[in-house]
Amino acid sequence: MLPHPNASLKKQVYDRISYLGTASKADLLNDFALTSSSMTRLLDEMSSQGLIIASGLGTSKGGRKPILFQCNPAYRYLFGLEISRIHSSLGLYDMHFNLLSMTRWTMDDSMTPPLLADHVADCARALLAEHGISPGSVLGMGIGAVGPLNSERGIILEPEHFPAASWTNVPICEMLKERLDLPVKLDNGANCALIGEHRALKSNNYQHILYVHAGTTIRFAMISGGHIVRGASGAEGALGQMIIQTNGPRLHGKGNYGALEAFVSVPALEERVRTQLKIGRSSVLAEIAPERVTFAALTEALEHGDKLVTEQFTESSAYLGIGLANLINTLHPECVVLGGPLIRAHQLVFDTSVEVARKNTYPSPENSPFFTQGQLKEEAVATGAAIMLLNDWYVE
Repeated sequence: MLPHPNASLKKQVYDRISYLGTASKADLLNDFALTSSSMTRLLDEMSSQGLIIASGLGTSKGGRKPILFQCNPAYRYLFGLEISRIHSSLGLYDMHFNLLSMTRWTMDDSMTPPLLADHVADCARALLAEHGISPGSVLGMGIGAVGPLNSERGIILEPEHFPAASWTNVPICEMLKERLDLPVKLDNGANCALIGEHRALKSNNYQHILYVHAGTTIRFAMISGGHIVRGASGAEGALGQMIIQTNGPRLHGKGNYGALEAFVSVPALEERVRTQLKIGRSSVLAEIAPERVTFAALTEALEHGDKLVTEQFTESSAYLGIGLANLINTLHPECVVLGGPLIRAHQLVFDTSVEVARKNTYPSPENSPFFTQGQLKEEAVATGAAIMLLNDWYVE
């Protein structure tokens, strides 16, 4: 991503080295309006602080081979936390965003906000002990969470579909600061996933990327010109309310009639299969009481080629493709990253949704984005949360 516009010059240089992986003084002089001597002093100061280290020599262009610099991976460490409805995870990263360890757990009906905060704190301490890292060597924790949010105040507002109660107006940043005595920063999970995938795909130099997460709701985020596009609220799940069928159904009696989430989301898929089982459709799931059919059971049946379940996943995937086409026709991304439990359930979902999206995208050479499931997949939100924290870190 592009450097933070309000960052100090030292932080901007640090961010550029971090993004490039390795950089010579000449590389950096191409990006910053500094004299050679000023850049030398700055790099010397950053080296003496331990922020950067020499990583070898570059290719000579007629003189001595230039020294290549990289960010010091062991200067500090970062936590990235994903808070989602089905699973949550915590990762420990070095300053190169190498994942040192990750732990993942199910969000069942016992996982209230206080219990989650206690669990995260316990896991964080265990990960640090595992790697022999002192708490003082940690820059902080980035959180990517289900919205809507008040990111500035660090509060999860009124998310739907959490299995446990009490997930309303949760001051999650304050709760974790109290338990870990670390800086904590919050953003929505779709933004964090996109931040992570954008960095993972940096060799492609994409500046306009659309990320869509299909799970309990349909969430999306967009990078344009190298920056996250933000609206006036933290409602990342609003894509699920895109109307694709006038006078169509509502999901659980809420939201818009004919909204995308009523056709594509995990709850919608579960509900449709349950209805088909109740009317006597043949399926390997027929031995299970319809009300006990879960998404996990659906994915297992899909893997075994169950006709009913395959039919329902295919239908959901086609509707997702329609939603994607609408977004592509509006936003014109270079790349579309698809993530979430529905996408990961089976290759059928990705292939079908992409096929339908391409057939319904307004035809032009400039409107033919590259589709991918990304590089980070299940680690995308936690990794992006760590990157988000470092992006806002102030270097003195």
